[in-house]
Amino acid sequence: MKYMLMVLGRQADYDAMGGAPSEGSPAWTEQDLKTMFEYMGALNNDLAEAGELVDGQGLAEPKQARLVTAAADGTPVVTDGPYGEAKEVLAGYWIVDVPDFARAAEIAARAYQCPVPEGAPNYPVVVHPVGEAGGTEM
Repeated sequence: MKYMLMVLGRQADYDAMGGAPSEGSPAWTEQDLKTMFEYMGALNNDLAEAGELVDGQGLAEPKQARLVTAAADGTPVVTDGPYGEAKEVLAGYWIVDVPDFARAAEIAARAYQCPVPEGAPNYPVVVHPVGEAGGTEM
């Protein structure tokens, strides 16, 4: 069964990773970033070696996102992203192919344990079945 594991974040978190802290989002050091990337790299490698990784990506900062709708004639209408400073947005994801929800939850728990600087927010990891994946029975 396939599941999408989604990591959340805010623009302020991306800013803090770039060295610009704000209330609730302390600045990340180069070592903090290195530690995070090593942790996530090891997780990705383990999933790939186990044959469970379908895809996984970190996303660009929310301020680069755009909303697209359509005019009456069908032409695209593009506006700035919908993200207010306090809103959590999708920051990255994995698509995994695992036997059941319990395994997806184990992977999500490992992703949740990624090291962050003291005082930095640590958001839950959303686990969402893809297509006809089974229920959430553990």
